[in-house]
Parts: sequence; structure tokens; C-alpha cells
Amino acid sequence: MKKQKNKNQPYHDTPFGEYFKILDKIDKGKRYSKEFGSIMILSLLEELGEMSRAYLAEHGRKKTNIAAQTDESYEQELGDLLVTILRFARIKNINLHDRIIYTLTKIEARQIKAKK
Repeated sequence: MKKQKNKNQPYHDTPFGEYFKILDKIDKGKRYSKEFGSIMILSLLEELGEMSRAYLAEHGRKKTNIAAQTDESYEQELGDLLVTILRFARIKNINLHDRIIYTLTKIEARQIKAKK
């Protein structure tokens, strides 16, 4: 796996650029403060909890949880979680493509080391 050469690449020029452009429109006019990042972190936790609840209602130990089964599916909740991650990355100007490539490279290196 190759690392991206330009580490200062703007987030709109990444594979996520189309999503960021849509979020620019959605979030237009919102005030960003230091607290907005904290709000996004709390939103991530909320969405992760909702996705977990929906998944466990369908596949886990909570199959009798009728309320969770009538809510959104874990696939829909995963979409909510990903959009929240995108929003956090956007306001913090984090290049997600670079972060994903970094993490995939790290995992790949661990697997190669484990096979030795």
C-alpha cells in the first residue's frame, strides 16, 4: 500500500471531497467553536450506541428488544456514524484519506510482522 505524497492536500481533493462539498452546504452558516468538536465527539458516541443497539436487536443477545427493532437498522445507523465522522474531520481539517491509508499501512505491517 502506498502512502499519499501530498500530506497538505485539502480535504476537498480527497476521495471524500464530494461528501465534504455536500456538508459545506448543510453546515453553511453554523458557528464553529472549540466546543463544536466536543459536540461532534458526543454525537459519535450517540451514533455508535444507536448502531450497536440496532445490531444487537437483530443479531445479538437483545433479539427481544422490540423498540430497537422498530428503530433504524444498523446499516442506517452506520451511515449516520460515518457522516458524523466526516463532519468532525471537516471542522478539524483532518484529511481522512491520509488517516485511512496510514491505518491500513499500519495494519498491513502488523500482519507481515506476525507471519515472520
